[in-house]
Amino acid sequence: MGLELLPESITQKYEVHEWRHATSILKTDFPGQWNDLINLLNVFELRKSSIVTSGGSKSPISGFMDNYLYELGWEEKKFDTRIIIDDVEKETPTHKIDCVKGRIALDIEWNNKDPFYDRDLNNFRLLFDLGAISLGIIITRSDELQTIFNNLGKGASYGASTTHMSKLLPRINGGGGAGCPILVFGITSKCYNENT
Repeated sequence: MGLELLPESITQKYEVHEWRHATSILKTDFPGQWNDLINLLNVFELRKSSIVTSGGSKSPISGFMDNYLYELGWEEKKFDTRIIIDDVEKETPTHKIDCVKGRIALDIEWNNKDPFYDRDLNNFRLLFDLGAISLGIIITRSDELQTIFNNLGKGASYGASTTHMSKLLPRINGGGGAGCPILVFGITSKCYNENT
């Protein structure tokens, strides 16, 4: 059992990948977070207006997803982590995670520089090893969207060194998340609505 647990409405609209049985863990052990995620992915649409709008501190795409989950009790969170070895305390700082609910961590990487993936995966790895989370989720964009960006004259804004699936998969396959179960969703052209 794995990705086949996802509704067809999700697998038809998103490019999906998993590691270490993440889908089974999420659906079985965290049904509330599972429902939140499925509902978010079902209602999300990639609007033309969100692509052509000039950037700010947060894109309309990330803002929509964050706010949708915050309304359901998720929160942005920075974990305070430390390790003590022979009475010597060492801080092990983590970066903020976009959305956390219980033991599920979710980051949205729409159009950041691709080293943000390293940060996300390191966070997931560390927090999983410390027993703070059970799995990590990343929502990003599929490579195929580049054609839409180019057609809208925004291709340069979504360059090769920004976050998209072909920059993420080699990092995970290379062990970037270590033992942490990870579930990844890539937004595809089937989410696109050119009339909004």
